[in-house]
Order: sequence, then structure tokens, then C-alpha cells
Amino acid sequence: MTVHIGAEEEFHVVDVESGRLVPRADTLLGRLEGPGFSRELQQTAVESNSRVHATLDGLFTDLSATRRRLDAAASSSGLAVVAAGTVPLAHVTSHDVTADSRFRRMADDYRRLADEQLICSAQIHVDIPDRDTAVRAMCLISPWLPPLLALSASSPFWLGSDTGYASWRTMLWQRWPTAGPAGCYRDAAEYDAAMEELIGAGVISDTGMLYQDIRPSAHQPTLELRVCDACPRTETVALVAGLFRALVIDALHRLERGEHTGCDGHHEWLRAATWRAARSGLEGPLVDPATRRAAPAPAVLRGMLRRLRPALERSGDHATVSALLEEALATGSAAQRLRRTVEREDLLAGVDLLVAETRGDPLTSGTVGHRRPRPAGRRGTGRSPAPVHPAPVPGATG
Repeated sequence: MTVHIGAEEEFHVVDVESGRLVPRADTLLGRLEGPGFSRELQQTAVESNSRVHATLDGLFTDLSATRRRLDAAASSSGLAVVAAGTVPLAHVTSHDVTADSRFRRMADDYRRLADEQLICSAQIHVDIPDRDTAVRAMCLISPWLPPLLALSASSPFWLGSDTGYASWRTMLWQRWPTAGPAGCYRDAAEYDAAMEELIGAGVISDTGMLYQDIRPSAHQPTLELRVCDACPRTETVALVAGLFRALVIDALHRLERGEHTGCDGHHEWLRAATWRAARSGLEGPLVDPATRRAAPAPAVLRGMLRRLRPALERSGDHATVSALLEEALATGSAAQRLRRTVEREDLLAGVDLLVAETRGDPLTSGTVGHRRPRPAGRRGTGRSPAPVHPAPVPGATG
């Protein structure tokens, strides 16, 4: 049986001249025709929703086309879009919340927390047979989510400063009352009862505010991955999607065989592993889910690949994911690429890098980390190069 996948991506809206985050999502959305795009809590971000796909190649092509549409719409208004956990140049204000009753209520309830929601994520949906299975699978999958966060880490800068973290978005996100590890439950009824308690306590207002790292979708038969930063490179989204689908397939087979999760209810190590991934990205140690001990990120991820090989082969993704993982380990995290560019040049050059990677410009030693030429007397350019159709994801089947 084919296990389908889809993705939601959030994008920052920046002024192409200054590189600064700007509350102009409505301007951008007004230039985009058709469904698939929506507003976020802050007017500085927009969200896109992919179609449902059977292959990573199909997902990659879909996401690449969406980014070209966003880039064209943004450039015609002097804007650009950035897929990253945070952008280097931003400031906090209480005046940029989207004009929507739910968003306004959230801003009133959470105050500074809502004001600082200047972050973007990538979310992956994978088919699941039913809600009970989804809830049971979460416990098997959760230990392997921090390595996916490390792959996506793209937010070392916050309000113009280097935080020392690869994913500062994670540290901001985890302040929400329902963020973090999902926990383990016997079935959907137990999970739903626990979530209703949160709503009844007035901590959150609705199920849309269940912000765990993984959750069963409230509206469709999928498991949803929510731990990752938005990713500048579409290849990274495809890699994370392939690994997450394999984790779901692996969990389903383990449940079918009657394997118990062995969960003892103690998730302190898992929260710590998430912190470690946010701190280190791909450039430092991770907590190996198999041993719960520190290990180099490449060793953890290659071990994960070996563990998931049967599931990856069932979905036809093994060659693709293997190639994408080795490329990711060779090029390093987006956080590292961004930090190196800023150290070599400045924050604006870092924004240029994120815009270029989001648009789909290739990673080459001759271009990455070097500011795009700008007309004399200007801090940026509203023009974008002609769209380049991306190459297929290596090894993907149609």
C-alpha cells in the first residue's frame, strides 16, 4: 500500500532592499491566485500547503514550483520570501498580528509570546490508517525526531544577534504551553481526553493549539511532524519527509507485529535530546536514540538510515534519502552556512543567502556565501532571475 505524504511550509516576508522582516503578507497573498496559501498569526509570514504525493520526487517538484510562484509574486512588490526558522533582521512589535478574531484572541492571551512569534516551520503529513494507530505510533517515532530537527536547523540569529544555537526557533517555540514531546497514550480516546483537559483548563482555546513535536491531525488521517525549522533548501524538506515517512512505516510494522513501545513515561531525556539538536544542528553531538548517549550527528543519522532501510525500501525512497543525507552532511546545516556568510560579510548577506536558497539557486562554492550584485546606490534589488526548473530529487521514482 502506498503511504502518501504532504507538506506545509511557512515563509518569512522580507523587504528585498533592507533584508528586514516586514508585515506585508496580505500584499503577497493578494498576488497569488488559487488555493494553497494562507495567513499566519503574524503578518510577517505566509503558509503554503502542498498537494498529496506518493513519491518524494512529486513532493519536491510541487514544493519547488510553489517557491517559484512565491518568489515571482514577492519580487513584483519589492519583497522576498525566506524559508528558515528565523530571519537575521527583525524587530518585535505588538502591532503586526493578522486581523483575525482567533489570532487577536491569541495575541491578547499570550502577549509577548505571541509578539515574538516571528518564526517559521516545515510540517510533514504522512498517511496513517486510523486515529488509534496514529496515537500508538507516536511513542515509537518520538525518540527519532531530534535528528530530524538537526537536519532542518536554520535559525542561529534572533533580532540581529547570533544566539549560539543552530535552531533558536526551537527555543522560542518551546515556550508555548503544549510544545515539546507528545507523550505516550494507549489509544486515541486517552489522548483526546488529555487534550480536552488542556482546553478545559483554559491553557489553550482549541485543538489547533496542540503544538507537540508530533500529533495526529484533527482534520485528516495523517500523522503530522511539527518539530522542524522551515528549510531554505527544498532538498532538505524532501529528506526530512522521506525519513519521517519511513519512521511511520517502521512504526506501523512494529505495531502489527505486536511490539510494545516499552515507554516508561519518562521523557526528560527526549526533551534534552531536542535541546541538544537545537543547540548543535549537524555540527555537534546529538543524543543517539538507540543508546541515549551523545554521538556525532553524522553517526546518529547514518545509524538512523540503516535502521530504517527496510521501511525506506518499501516506499522506494532508500536511494533518494541516502543521497540527500550524504549531501546534507557534506554541505552542513543551513545554520552553519548562514553563520559563515554573516561572519565573512554581514547580516544582509545572510538574508541574501537565505533568499537565494529558498528560491532554489544551486549550492556551489563560487556562489554560496557571496552577496548578489546590487545596483549602485541601492541596498537590494527587486528583480529575480528567470525561474530555473529544478532537477529531480536524486534517485526518486515518478
